[in-house]
This record gives sequence, C-alpha cells and structure tokens, in this order.
Amino acid sequence: MSSQYTKLFSKGNLGAGLTKNRYIVAPMTRVSAEENGIPNEIMENYYERFAKGGFGVIITEGIYTDKRYSQGYFNQPGIVDQEQTDAWRKIVQTAHNHGALMIAQLMHAGGQSQGNPYQDTTKAPSAIAPRGEQLGFYGGSGDFPIPEAMTGEEIEAVKKSFVESAVNAKEAGFEGVEIHGANGYLLDQFLTDYLNERDDEYGGALDNRLRLMIEVIHEVRSAVGEDFVIGIRVSQGKVADQGYKWPEGQNAAEVIFTSLGKTELDYIHTTDGDGAVSSFGEGGMTLAEAATFYSRLPVIANGQLGDPSKAEGLLQKQHAEFISLGTSALANPDLPNKVDKGIDLKGFDFEKILLPQAYVKEYELQMNIEE
Repeated sequence: MSSQYTKLFSKGNLGAGLTKNRYIVAPMTRVSAEENGIPNEIMENYYERFAKGGFGVIITEGIYTDKRYSQGYFNQPGIVDQEQTDAWRKIVQTAHNHGALMIAQLMHAGGQSQGNPYQDTTKAPSAIAPRGEQLGFYGGSGDFPIPEAMTGEEIEAVKKSFVESAVNAKEAGFEGVEIHGANGYLLDQFLTDYLNERDDEYGGALDNRLRLMIEVIHEVRSAVGEDFVIGIRVSQGKVADQGYKWPEGQNAAEVIFTSLGKTELDYIHTTDGDGAVSSFGEGGMTLAEAATFYSRLPVIANGQLGDPSKAEGLLQKQHAEFISLGTSALANPDLPNKVDKGIDLKGFDFEKILLPQAYVKEYELQMNIEE
C-alpha cells in the first residue's frame, strides 16, 4: 500500500541522520517522569511503541534544561545531571533497537511554567504574565503568575543550560536536539511582542527579539560539533493563546526564517493548528511552506497531518520534507506500519488518553502494535 505514498516512505536526511521514512513523532508533554526528573520504565515502554510502530524519528517531550527556572510541569523529565542522562541512554538504545532515531527536545518554560519543584517564582523576558489559563491536564489551574524579568546574567545562564543539556543528550546517545522555540515557552516569549518589553539588545525590533534564539543555536553547535543534529521548533500560537499571530504577518516569517537559515541549524520544525492551511490569511503560505521558502533548510511540518493522503500532498508540493504527528501518533503508535499495510487508523480519544492528567496510561502501553 505504501506505493501510493512514495514521499512518506522514502528515506530522508535530517542533518547527519539518515531516516528510514518521513514519519516523525512530535514532542508531546506527558508528565510521566519521576518527581526528580528521571525518565523511567513507563517512558521507555511508551517511546518503544513508536519505534516498533515504524516511525523513522522520535522527538521526545520537552526536557527541562536546568535546576533553576526551566521546568514547566511537575513530573517533567530533565537532562541536567548524570542520573537523568543515564536513564535517557537506556530509552534511546531501546528506540535504536527498532531502527528509530531519537532527538531530545530541550525546553525552558520561562513564564509559562506551571510546576517547578526547584523554584516558587518564574522568569521571563519581562514581568508580564502569559495570556490564558494554566492547563489542568498538565497539573495547573488558574491564571499564570506574573514572572520576574530576567537579568542579563540570567539570560547567559539560560544559554549555558541549553549547551550543557545538549552535551548531555549527545552523551546519552541521541542523534540530536531540538531547541524549543515555540508554543509560548521562553525563547518564544522573547520573540513575542506582547511578552517582551525589554529595552536592551533582546527587546524592541524583531531582530532583537530573535537574538536569544540565534545565540542559543550558535552556542549549542559550538559545543556539540558538526555531526550532531540541531533543529528548532517554531510556532505562532501558544499553549494558552492558540490564536496568536505574528503582528507583522508573513513579513515576520521572512525575517525569522531567513535569519534561522543563516545559522548552523539542520532543520526547522513548524507547528500550527492545521499544517496544510495558510498561516497568514487567505492566499498566504503555510508556516511550513514559509519556513522552507525563506530558510532553505529541511522542514518538519506538524498540525493535523495524520491522514496520509494529506501528508503526502504536502511533501509532494515540497512545502516540507518531513511530517510529525502528535495526537495521531498517540491514537496509532504504529501509524507508519498501518499506513504501509493499508490498515485503517483509529481516531484520537482525548478524554481516554489525556484526562484527567496527561501521564502515560496503562491503556496506552497495552495498545496493539502492528510490527
């Protein structure tokens, strides 16, 4: 059956990593680590299902990068000490045993943190609370607190934490890291006009708001060398403000993606409500298309792309080189194998999988896998 999906089932190049197909598991917060951030056997079994199910690449859930202000959720995994790093090594090896590559998504929650055992306060570009409310199925409730504005010294510490976590990820055997610059987390907060009112080199014009993201990329690349994959995730919408759009519209996309294309990145990962629909009004480009056009880098597209015909069409139009799946992968951890064999896909059951909280359920681990 895969003959009708020639692009989806073709090999791809993600930096130094050769992928067996174009299917990627998107990063999804699952709050299933130990309280001290150590990944566990539940997580190993959870990720193994995607590897056995035929996905070429698995991007982890967001992993916190320091024991200060980066953690966003209770029971979120970290990669900041030897014990956490060693636990990830076991998970990575399990995925490798089934032919999947693994990329660690590195995340600093900034002002959008709603569960951090290391700190009672949050830090962000400016003392402005994120819009919307904390997510109940990730353990939060009510409004986000007003964060403290970061000092220059604290910004330097953030860059160092991304670098150290990337080095740990390389030690753990990951093929690469994805820097989380999307969904309203810290690097996206710097990029966002209404969350960044700084008057230093990190605030004001779009180029300045993009500066921290660019600096993190440079410093991570310097630390990990050329043979390690580095990507970045970019979105307009945020966890609690899904409708947000860049005020400069497609002009912002041109500046952002052109700038990212000049860095040492191996790929850009875009996410949108629907990855096949214009992000900039009628007749405009999709976010993935804009990233591809302006950056000239390989692009992973994300957003309601579980239908293989829809995903194949996006790849055929050369608007992206890879497809990442979130809820479709949760409902079908063996989705590539099912598509290849012509087996019908299951619909996503939000309540059963993510409620009352988004930890990995025993039900998921017992789902049949088409090997």
